[in-house]
Amino acid sequence: MREYVISDLKPAETQALEEALTARNLAAGIEHLYWLPVSELTAVQKEHAASCGPHVVALEVEETALRMELLIRAKNRLRCDCIAYADAGQTRALLASLHELLAELGIQC
Repeated sequence: MREYVISDLKPAETQALEEALTARNLAAGIEHLYWLPVSELTAVQKEHAASCGPHVVALEVEETALRMELLIRAKNRLRCDCIAYADAGQTRALLASLHELLAELGIQC
């Protein structure tokens, strides 16, 4: 799995992160797992937005780390051509979104 990991977080930081993600209704229904919406979609993902979307990536919050999968998933389908690893532009947008959230919470990485 391709993923982006931020380690060496303090437990208080991961708790604040989970509270913020929950407040934004991003909880995935599994403890410590959240769905981060993808704003930059490929042409196929745009075509499939109504039937498969929304498109998201998984965020897993651990005690002292945060993992972001770089697999873009479709919340309404398990298998489809629109499910794919993030391309370079999507990766940049996802990292910017994640770092913006962390900055809002005062978490330095």
